[in-house]
Amino acid sequence: MEEIGHWINGKRVAGTSGRFSDVYNPATGEVQARLALASVAELDAAIQSAAAAQLKWAATNPQRRARVMMAFGALINKNMDRLAELVSREHGKTLPDARGDVQRGLEVVEVCMGAPALLKGEYTDSAGPGIDLYSMRQPLGVVAGITPFNFPAMIPLWKMAPALSAGNAMILKPSERCPSTSMLLAELLQEAGLPDGVLQVVNGDKEIVDGLLDHEVIQGIGFVGSTPIAQYIYGRAATNGKRAQCFGGAKNHMIIMPDADLDKAADALIGAGFGAAGERCMAISVAVPVGEKTADALIDKLVPRIEKLKIGPYTAGDDVDFGPVITAQAKARIDGLVQSGVDQGAKLVVDGRNFRLQGYENGFFVGPSLFDNVTRDMDIYKQEIFGPVLSTVRAKTYEDALNLVIDNEYGNGTAIFTADGDTARDFASRVNVGMVGINFPIPVPLSYYTFGGWKKSAFGDLNQYGPDAFRFYTKTKTVTARWFSGIKDGASLNFKALD
Repeated sequence: MEEIGHWINGKRVAGTSGRFSDVYNPATGEVQARLALASVAELDAAIQSAAAAQLKWAATNPQRRARVMMAFGALINKNMDRLAELVSREHGKTLPDARGDVQRGLEVVEVCMGAPALLKGEYTDSAGPGIDLYSMRQPLGVVAGITPFNFPAMIPLWKMAPALSAGNAMILKPSERCPSTSMLLAELLQEAGLPDGVLQVVNGDKEIVDGLLDHEVIQGIGFVGSTPIAQYIYGRAATNGKRAQCFGGAKNHMIIMPDADLDKAADALIGAGFGAAGERCMAISVAVPVGEKTADALIDKLVPRIEKLKIGPYTAGDDVDFGPVITAQAKARIDGLVQSGVDQGAKLVVDGRNFRLQGYENGFFVGPSLFDNVTRDMDIYKQEIFGPVLSTVRAKTYEDALNLVIDNEYGNGTAIFTADGDTARDFASRVNVGMVGINFPIPVPLSYYTFGGWKKSAFGDLNQYGPDAFRFYTKTKTVTARWFSGIKDGASLNFKALD
């Protein structure tokens, strides 16, 4: 059986802790690899090596660092199918979806090819008599990325590309459920010209997370995962004086107005609600039709579309709509939440709990479920299910629908489908959510903007990728310079304005 270690100082190394975690094939339920879990001593050695390598990397001019990103992007394109297969094998998502996972990460790498422009400081000539002011953006030093299972390529790339382009070294701790993609990305970065030690991949569990949070050399932490863990990491990082950006859970609503094209809205809900088996922080898990007529018509359009969905392993071909969920525990939790919806009075229109795939009976497959008449007090509404379950909450008016989104504790993404520009503009202006789609179901911004939610979906004041990433991974130093001409007048003891 394959044994996965760590990526340290430019090569794969075996773990020495003696602790391991199983890596499953979600489609079959079989253990396909053993992952070494690092000790605190292994982590400390990796961090110290990264700190030494970072000094020279930071002194490398930004354009040369950008050339590494250019070569890295070319290698990702060259190895697209190889990367996608790794994503699918350990996560379970379909190959087309896995290629999209890699592609959305690659797009951030492409923006980082222009990092020199994003790292420029400011300059003021003659701010006072013979006085110039200028600022510099300098790297933090050694930073850490803690990434989730649901995007094994995209989110590690969102973290590492800006951090490295800005001159930092990074300790990447990928999800122990999907570690292989990060290991290959590290190999490709080395091939692209990244010096040894600047990126270290340390596989581990909570012991390593706490080690990163407490280590005095680590200056910044980037995290994506559940809200409770995001709050924990943000709080502990802040207590230890570290910069942190932590992105948590979501409960994303899509409002469907009476004037919306219901066929387009239904198609959007199918893709956004059931793609990747619902294991996306930007999945639409709540449909909010406005008016009973709209709701009845929407349900009628959703049911046949859901019943046609093809579920299977990624090896079944590109026409599979979605695959298994990540673990047996995830499957059991999803089934339990569906049962809670029934017990609490929601109408289960499509029940996916009894789905079985011949030949893959031990896989972690969950069929799609659709609820109607869901209310705010139900567990299926209050909790992030992270599975192929779509809940329908009927709203009487637009204001009722809008307030449903505003009142929710999460604020990652939301969408509205309407033919009326005034309604769309009002919604975009008033809703308290970080990413908004208008006739667009999963409003993940392009890589030269930034990604980030509001409320309990995000902790920290700077978003992922785009300009915010370079602000996060650098600190500003401002210099006030005077070059004297003529005879020095002597010391001034007064604190005065630069006039």
